Amino acid sequence: MTQTIQHGGNLHEAARRYDIPYDAWLDLSTGINPHGYPVPPVPADAWRRLPDSGDGFAERAARYYGAPDASHVLPVAGSQAAIRALPRLLRPGTVGIAPLTYGEYAPAFARAGHRVATLDVTCSKLPDDFTHVVIVNPNNPTAEHLRASTLLHWHETLSQRGGTLIVDEAFADAMPSESIAAQTHREGLVVLRSPGKFFGLAGVRAGFVLACPRLLASLDEALGAWTVSGPARHAVSAAFADTTWQDNMRAQLAQESARLGGLLSAKGFTVHSTPLFAWIADPRAAQLHDALAKQGIWTRFFATPASVRFGLPSTESEWTRLESGLNQAIQSLHK
Repeated sequence: MTQTIQHGGNLHEAARRYDIPYDAWLDLSTGINPHGYPVPPVPADAWRRLPDSGDGFAERAARYYGAPDASHVLPVAGSQAAIRALPRLLRPGTVGIAPLTYGEYAPAFARAGHRVATLDVTCSKLPDDFTHVVIVNPNNPTAEHLRASTLLHWHETLSQRGGTLIVDEAFADAMPSESIAAQTHREGLVVLRSPGKFFGLAGVRAGFVLACPRLLASLDEALGAWTVSGPARHAVSAAFADTTWQDNMRAQLAQESARLGGLLSAKGFTVHSTPLFAWIADPRAAQLHDALAKQGIWTRFFATPASVRFGLPSTESEWTRLESGLNQAIQSLHK
């Protein structure tokens, strides 16, 4: 029996479990920017016409991400679609995946006939039996970040074995200088990007696969036509073009991330963070998550290691509510 993969944002489940109305929750269970991009009105044609691959969407993504050119970019219906399809396009082998990372990768590779093995992200040399490696950079939820030089060294090793390095950069928009999207002319290197996190546009279900054209052609054939809707293309194109908003938002998120980290550190936790979320590992994590939930504050709990991920509040009242909730939750932990 296939086990359901848990994700953040499952607020209806929280409302049922704790018997608190849906609208009464403070949802911090995802790493999605709470200050979403203000999408301009959608043109009528975006609703009436089929999406047109000649509309320059891939070109705009290539410029924004710094990919070699549009032939190295494939728009998809969220990176989730690519995660499910890519393993079947790669030769069967052993794939290294970190023990705590985005939960869709390991089952997708296992279903496609690969052997899934534990990746030690601190290793200087990849195990000899690794054919492929998947790395989320920065990692979700632990916030670990690997240097580009390390990733490119791993790619060179895997490429010599006929393997592939997949780098998921879903949270890299807030720190674009760390991306290796510009290196996707290299055979055997795949970078996944998503406008859902930084731009706060998760609902449009758009993403991009950056890789060599030959692999993208196979992926395009597997996924079929019209994967990204007209309204989604309009929203993401507007967000890519608005560099002033991007610059201002990166500065704002840096400040808010520091504020969240400071708040959690002041409560005695060791904090690991990206500009969009903070993660704490603590033996009392399950109790902390539950104590916050009883106050209508929804976070993301991980069992191994016991840990909690916090997204960013969006308003001053939400910051106040989080601080108050943490104070009460921590008091309950000491009882």
